[in-house]
Amino acid sequence: MTDLVLGPLLRHVDHTSATIWVETATAAVVTVTAGEHRASARTFGAHGHHYALVELDGLEPGTRTPYVVDVDGERVWPSSAPELSDFPEPVIPTLREGKPLRMAFGSCRVSVPHDERGNAEFGVDALRAYALFMAGLTEGSSTDEERWPDLVLFLGDQVYADETSEAMREFIEQRRDPEQAPWYELQDFEEYAHLYALAWQDPANRWLLSTLPSAMIFDDHDIRDDWNTSWTWRQEMEATDWWHDRVVGGLASYWVYQHLGNLGHDDRAADELWRRITSYDGDGELDVTAALDALADRADQHPETYRWSYARDFDTQARLVVVDSRAARVLEPEHRSMLDDGELMWLDAQLQGDVDHLLIGTSLPFLLAPGLHHIESFSESIAQGAWAKPGMWLGEKARTAADLEHWAAFQQGFRDVAEIVLEVAAGKRGRAPRTITFLSGDVHHSYVAEAWPRDGVVASRILQAVCSPIRNPLPPYMKRFMTAASRRVSGMGGRLMSLSGRVPLEPIRWAVTQGPWFDNNLAVLEFCPEGLRMWWSAGEVTGRADLPALRRVAAVDPIG
Repeated sequence: MTDLVLGPLLRHVDHTSATIWVETATAAVVTVTAGEHRASARTFGAHGHHYALVELDGLEPGTRTPYVVDVDGERVWPSSAPELSDFPEPVIPTLREGKPLRMAFGSCRVSVPHDERGNAEFGVDALRAYALFMAGLTEGSSTDEERWPDLVLFLGDQVYADETSEAMREFIEQRRDPEQAPWYELQDFEEYAHLYALAWQDPANRWLLSTLPSAMIFDDHDIRDDWNTSWTWRQEMEATDWWHDRVVGGLASYWVYQHLGNLGHDDRAADELWRRITSYDGDGELDVTAALDALADRADQHPETYRWSYARDFDTQARLVVVDSRAARVLEPEHRSMLDDGELMWLDAQLQGDVDHLLIGTSLPFLLAPGLHHIESFSESIAQGAWAKPGMWLGEKARTAADLEHWAAFQQGFRDVAEIVLEVAAGKRGRAPRTITFLSGDVHHSYVAEAWPRDGVVASRILQAVCSPIRNPLPPYMKRFMTAASRRVSGMGGRLMSLSGRVPLEPIRWAVTQGPWFDNNLAVLEFCPEGLRMWWSAGEVTGRADLPALRRVAAVDPIG
């Protein structure tokens, strides 16, 4: 018998096609059948693991078609998962032209048990609570028609490679001595594979990921806290004898487990490694270990050689542009930028009008609370010499120690993107969208901010919506700090600080209009005739610890 190790995950789905990802125990042929439609793919190998991405086409728009998975002719899903017997049968939900898009989003989710102990330490997993709500197994404060988004966007830190759970530590202890570097942090691809299994194998979340299309992007904890914070940080990491295996294992596993499924058929066909996989006609299974590791190594050392960002359109209703704000950074102090030249050119080309709503997914909030933004821009300014040499040392030290590495701490990139967005909002790149919304996570609290041009007027509403964490709450003292930082007086104080560092005025001004709130949340946005509406929901234990109900935390009336 050939077992299904992980998945299926329903990834890129449009009006007539769907992509299904699986990991199997051995080399095999994987077949997906949905109604009268069937497609197969051979597995490819990497580091002793076996994966398949099956592309199913010819589906009917606007339908929910139940599907099954066979491995070498043997049914493995859903019949081989008795723990899912209480859940509805998994379906492939295709998009329907003209239907208002509904998308869930969030970030930062640790993989710990869903028992009383896990809930006491990390709170209820909001993703799992939403899965139970979607499946109709628990109650929620949302209405029934809000149960099913069209897709979910994970904005980073799906896995924590540096803050490992008890189960992950047990696995590490079986392989190597955790008293030696990298200690209880992840070492290589094999440990990443186990971490993804821990993150995705819970029955409720497994069912959700099998029936709700997903898109993803990494953030720092997918590799390591502070990943690419500064030139100093990177030099310190590269001087160790363990970092190379970590970053190669992290990016290689990300390509397999997350990135590949983000892409539609044409974008995937443009990927050199994927073309090698699909064109292979030899005997047995193609092992891509060496090529995959080489890709990951190049992407780390020369980020201009590979693009993790991607974009997709939802008719003329919306465009989603998901930006890599980690791997594509330029860290040299004399030319610091969140995005290298090639990445900025790509983003420039993607940010256009002629859609009703423009969504920009970036794991790091583009618009922090103004007080925090100005502190970070001040730290960059003195690190680059605004206070001469002693200030440069102080600024770089503060940058690393306090995680001052958001868009605000890369002012040139912030200004470049702000100027592009203002052009879109002013109708200089086609018809101005009703809304331009940055979707982000990372900061372990949620809020909504709105921005305006410092000079002139625009036709679009410019928003920042943050949903973080899905499951990994801030300690109480940080909640108090973030609440204070969101207040107007903190923004004024921060601006005075940035002025002392000679930071020029930004081309936009903004304010936090709702929040912050600190629950474990999953947010949902929907485009309706009145505009963009959003709501945030959390899990709440009212009886059994493993069956939390869904509670609405906050909502935003239609904007635009």
